[in-house]
Amino acid sequence: MIVAPNLSFLPFQTYYGIKRFHLIAEEIHQTLTKGVTIRAWGYNGSTPGPVILINEGDRVQIALENRLPEATSIHWHGLVVPESVDGVPDIGAGPVVKSGETYVYDFVVNQAGTYMYHSHAIDAKQEMMGLVGMLVSLPRNRKLSDREYLILLQEWSVKTGKQMADMQMGGMQMGDTQMRQMDMKPAVSEPASGIFDIDPTSMDFNYFTMNGKAYPATAPLPVKYGETVRIRLANLSMDSHPMHLHGHVFQVVESDGMPLSIPYYKNTINVAPGETYDIEFKANNPGTWAFHCHKPHHMTNEHQSDMGGMFTIVRYTR
Repeated sequence: MIVAPNLSFLPFQTYYGIKRFHLIAEEIHQTLTKGVTIRAWGYNGSTPGPVILINEGDRVQIALENRLPEATSIHWHGLVVPESVDGVPDIGAGPVVKSGETYVYDFVVNQAGTYMYHSHAIDAKQEMMGLVGMLVSLPRNRKLSDREYLILLQEWSVKTGKQMADMQMGGMQMGDTQMRQMDMKPAVSEPASGIFDIDPTSMDFNYFTMNGKAYPATAPLPVKYGETVRIRLANLSMDSHPMHLHGHVFQVVESDGMPLSIPYYKNTINVAPGETYDIEFKANNPGTWAFHCHKPHHMTNEHQSDMGGMFTIVRYTR
């Protein structure tokens, strides 16, 4: 069983043995958590875009329809494809798809594993606007785990207009006591609510998501006692994310789509930008367990004190 919590799988049609997919790059509204919706860019109505699920050896044709106000492209991150479809038009490796145009990427997938797709045109802007997704190629000769979850990590600079409790004035940090002495009020700390723009060029991130959702909007990961559970992790953000699972030790079994000859045990795996990891654990400790990024600020929404951000739970069911 393969599940992409909070995401969909991209449908396809088969034509003479070729799997045909249709991706639409477009402006979207994405709800990160209750009360916070962003104006972003995505594929087929979401960011991350829908998961592309294929089999090792498949020939695929993926039509990219560009409904954005500027040109774009797709890079098949980690896949060894012909240079003509690599999706980096600035160096001539693949086409630029202009606004209003459609281009069909045509290639054979000769690898198995966890991969990604993302824009590589004005990528410093377009990736951070949300033009990213996961691609999973299933192997010919490996049986799937009892449950497999797909999770893509992102982070956002959401322009809510909120301020931190301290103010920066004249290069000096001012606390609540100083502001009271100056008859000033500290910034309001209620959570933001509304539809907001994002700043793709900012390094000041205030929302951190798993499959486009921040806790408590992240879907839980249900498991049953005795199952072998695989989590496929991918990171298309600016920061690394040390992902930590409570109550279990897991094996790192694949890295960047490649099986490890000697898997190793961890309870925290640091997923750097551009990396994918497959981890597996035995569901042998019933309960409700946290699974989250271990950077403290990444477990908040808008840097509030309540739990948020890159956080979900593994929940045992009967």
